[in-house]
Amino acid sequence: MKSYAFRNQQRFLRSSFKGDGRWDIPIVRKQQIKLSNINFLAFNSTRNDEAPMFREFAVHFFVDDNRFEVVYSQPDKNLAKLKQYKLLLTPDFSLYGEMQPWRRIESTGKSRWCGAYWQSNGLTVVPTISWSTPESFDYAFDGVEKNAYVAVGMIGCKHSKRSFLKGFDAMCERITPECIICVGEPFHEMEAQPLYTVSYVNTWRF
Repeated sequence: MKSYAFRNQQRFLRSSFKGDGRWDIPIVRKQQIKLSNINFLAFNSTRNDEAPMFREFAVHFFVDDNRFEVVYSQPDKNLAKLKQYKLLLTPDFSLYGEMQPWRRIESTGKSRWCGAYWQSNGLTVVPTISWSTPESFDYAFDGVEKNAYVAVGMIGCKHSKRSFLKGFDAMCERITPECIICVGEPFHEMEAQPLYTVSYVNTWRF
């Protein structure tokens, strides 16, 4: 492929969705969500030819990044598989404090881009919100509409409760979510917010 054609591909530019904030993070639009009696699967428990009973499930990405990087690097590859499910949470690309800021911004953008892409293909999507240092609050909540359903993961945050809750409070103030899908056991300080708690261990299919 010639250079001009390559650099004008959408897969390279990633510029087809409206952005939000200083960094033009792609926007995941607020959708009508029904959580009654819905169960969740981890992405690496999904299957290409899913059994009918699992097609009413939602899919989360609170697993190691290398297990789901493909949904961004090759977005068409898993689209048919993901379309089998009722609801998708956007990928939880890591925002570790040890990362350089540009990497954390990139992780936020990649997550929102996947959500916007899936919505453009007719899927129902809830944005996953991740943060790390207070500096990350400048972009970690971009690309999410006010009063939307959002998701957070409790995996790995137990050793940094104070900093997690600071980010959680900042998210609630910024987005004022209608509902927060909490994958894993929440801290009791979060219970004033409208939570929908999901047992993490029950989302793995062995």
